[in-house]
Amino acid sequence: MPAPTVPAPAAFAQRSRPIGVFDSGVGGLTVLHELLVSLPGEDFLYLGDSARLPYGNRPPHELRAFSVQCADELLARDAKLLVVACNSATATAHEHLQRHVAATGRQVDVIGVVGPESNLAVAATRSGRIGLLATPATVASGAYERAVHGADPLTRLTSVACPHLAEIIEEDAPVTQRVVETVRGYCGPLVEAQVDTVILGCTHYPLVRPMLQRILGPGVRLITSGAAMARRVEHALGVRALANPRPGEGDYGFLCTGDAQRFRARGTRFLQLPIGEVGHVELDQRVAA
Repeated sequence: MPAPTVPAPAAFAQRSRPIGVFDSGVGGLTVLHELLVSLPGEDFLYLGDSARLPYGNRPPHELRAFSVQCADELLARDAKLLVVACNSATATAHEHLQRHVAATGRQVDVIGVVGPESNLAVAATRSGRIGLLATPATVASGAYERAVHGADPLTRLTSVACPHLAEIIEEDAPVTQRVVETVRGYCGPLVEAQVDTVILGCTHYPLVRPMLQRILGPGVRLITSGAAMARRVEHALGVRALANPRPGEGDYGFLCTGDAQRFRARGTRFLQLPIGEVGHVELDQRVAA
């Protein structure tokens, strides 16, 4: 019997590199939470661009520039894979970011949330009527329409822009009746369209999932980016032979462009796991039109 093949030291080094994850703030920590649960042996490095949040009302050229800056920061720290844990950035800048990374000569996959979420929603719907709650930038991009109809052209997607919902959740203010009525207004077109599946097209929205479920009804399935991304990342690691071979738990670290203490205080609620030291990074604030 031939001796088992032992991976070269270089292969071990490549597989032990961290997975880079970025978002406009702490919302993407809901995606990181699912990744930590589904891929416990991997190391992760999360970058929150909290100095420039929210991304949801930004013009496309800014989102493309911000995404490139965040990706370059994570690549400089040896990320083996990039996860764009921001729906607005994915919807507007994903293809641009893929081209940018390829131009650097690095063989690093860039995985965004739109495709995996859309595929999961199409697989889940029984009636073919799907709803989308997302930021104005995400809805305006048309990315979810293209992804959903690309997976099944017979589905009907009802998209609703929610210009203030991410900010309400980010602030962690008390849930008042006014907040409930704001959310009810966003859900109204989806109830009227009789959707049976709703994509939560912003990483902040899972934090108000119970409220959304109550308003939309118990028969409506809510699709979150975290669960969809965990499957997609696991697949990418397997195809590229990049899964970390360690038997125990990996490490996870944090960077942000804004106030590190504020990020840490708010982030614990989103991650549902301890957040240790948060490093501060400066990204170029000058973005050409």
